[in-house]
Amino acid sequence: MRGSGCRDPPVRSQDPAKFGEPTYGVRAPLLDRRVTVVGVVSGIGTAFIASGYSNIMNYILALFSIFNAPLFATFIIGMFWKRMTPAAALWGLIAGTGGAAFIFVTSESGVDSLGFSEPPLFTFGSGLSASFWGAVVAFVADALVTVTVSLVTTPKPVEELAGLVYGSAVRAAETHAEHQVWWQNPVTFGIGALVLAAPLYIPFL
Repeated sequence: MRGSGCRDPPVRSQDPAKFGEPTYGVRAPLLDRRVTVVGVVSGIGTAFIASGYSNIMNYILALFSIFNAPLFATFIIGMFWKRMTPAAALWGLIAGTGGAAFIFVTSESGVDSLGFSEPPLFTFGSGLSASFWGAVVAFVADALVTVTVSLVTTPKPVEELAGLVYGSAVRAAETHAEHQVWWQNPVTFGIGALVLAAPLYIPFL
């Protein structure tokens, strides 16, 4: 107690702001701040790019062709092919994103929005058409690289893919679904959704 003349023990403290210290809760906020700064700067940069478009939908479709198309290819291949590896997914995404970005930068859509003075390498006639072909290039490049890298790398064990890849689901779950009545079976609802959605695509054929 303080009244008995006892002195408090000295308190040793470390500098929590020193970068690289393996102190819990210190490196994470520093990284969060840097990621936030990068995100804000990237958002400002993309806003300047978007200002070069007369139609915001063309800009959104260009972004979808660059980022969503390769992601879709990786997702589809990974869902139906057990041989796919994590390295293949990474390099496939890089190849697909790079291919779509190349089409964007070298077409009239990217040349106009980025303010380049050089004539476009590819002329598609419209921003919508350029985004469409960019998505095609992204999907094909992603698929080719993903399959190629998967064949030369070691896949994950089948046991780790249970329930994640088509054909490797747990048998008990399949048995349960088979014994469900038709209005409780997800397969029935999936087929019904496809049948209902199919007529909506007819006007665009």
